[in-house]
Amino acid sequence: MTPSTPRLVVAAPSSGSGKTTVATGLMAAFAARGLAVSPHKVGPDYIDPGYHALATGRTGRNLDAYLCGPELVAPLFLHGARGCDIAVVEGVMGLYDGAAGEGELASTAQVAKLLGAPVVLVVDASAQSRSVAALVHGFVSWDPQVRVGGVILNKVGSARHEELLRDALDSVGVPVLGALRRARPVETPSRHLGLVPVAERRALAVDAVAEMAALVSRGCDLAALEKLARSAGAVPGGAAPWTPGFSPTHDQPARSAGAAKPRIAVAGGPAFTFSYAEHTELLAAAGAEVVTFDPLHDEELPDGTAGLVVGGGFPEVYAAELSANEPLRAAVSALAARGAPVAAECAGLLYLCRELDGSPMCGVLDATARMAERLTLGYRDAVAVGDSVLAAAGTRMRGHEFHRTVVEPAAGAAPAWGIRGRERRVEGFVQRGVHASYLHTHWASEPGVARRFVERCRTS
Repeated sequence: MTPSTPRLVVAAPSSGSGKTTVATGLMAAFAARGLAVSPHKVGPDYIDPGYHALATGRTGRNLDAYLCGPELVAPLFLHGARGCDIAVVEGVMGLYDGAAGEGELASTAQVAKLLGAPVVLVVDASAQSRSVAALVHGFVSWDPQVRVGGVILNKVGSARHEELLRDALDSVGVPVLGALRRARPVETPSRHLGLVPVAERRALAVDAVAEMAALVSRGCDLAALEKLARSAGAVPGGAAPWTPGFSPTHDQPARSAGAAKPRIAVAGGPAFTFSYAEHTELLAAAGAEVVTFDPLHDEELPDGTAGLVVGGGFPEVYAAELSANEPLRAAVSALAARGAPVAAECAGLLYLCRELDGSPMCGVLDATARMAERLTLGYRDAVAVGDSVLAAAGTRMRGHEFHRTVVEPAAGAAPAWGIRGRERRVEGFVQRGVHASYLHTHWASEPGVARRFVERCRTS
């Protein structure tokens, strides 16, 4: 892999245009041609990368300029693309949509510019013909630094409809690289937080990815798309690949030689699918032995567990099954009671409560959780209220909330985070070795978090 890895960004005028279908299908189609494909997703989304991983056989990775800072986008991309022939980056929302009130920050357009990558615009053409030219012209001309290298027309009704669309786009000067006909939607069921994760429907998800690949292969000019990807030059700014032991902005070594290697258990399985790959990489680089377990089925924590990480997911869907696993709930409670480090985000927070929708959980926190009518969604600017196993008081991190549950009370006597900005508040819980919060954070933005957690596991 070199800093000039061929790459494409798949974007759209708005959500619902077909980005995920096209991006995932394109990844799978390239992989079927014998290419090693590096999959990426703009933004904090955990679910789409699971489908990307199925399509490519490689870990799906996120590129989020809000959570990690613009300076880490290119290094994280190069880290993920190491050893690959081509990279496909799926955008988020509309091409120019970013963090609310922050201009282009965290938008697909910003990531495309940071990577020096050409953009393929996926347009839902189902209810237009000549107007498509005005739409594409607007997106092409809005920011001259964003290179829209081609268009893929989605939901085309007929051969005649396609002809009208292509004729209209001739005047814009952007090539049409594909036209996908209206068809039965690929089976990718959704619920309250978006697509159902791969881990919950693996066989059906494999079939869905195969359908996406077939759709894209039939309707797109794969050779032209690959040629466009190869037109990308070196990544701007001379960026070097991110590494979990060192980073471009944090150059302290991960651990001292000869230090003890604590075992850290990381929750996985269908109930806990939300995790950034860099977290376990950072824990390992800091000297931990990382072991994954499934709270739905494993009745014990891994032998010798010195610390526990429980990330995001859907415990509300599996509340009865999680509650029925009483031996594991007791083990988690005992681990926390003896002061071992425990880091819990969102779903992990719910799992540590006394109960979730009436089902007993681990009882580590004196709080209850329940489903709510309103979705809580958005980026957050946070500061650590006090010292914890993750961060020293005053540490600033950016995070993302994404849940349809509420925890009562919202914060403990020692809160985890103070939320800055318009909605100033505190949230989460810090007690002994436990740090539990709704906030999803990306530890690559502050590698000291992983190092601090591993050191506490080593000494607790």
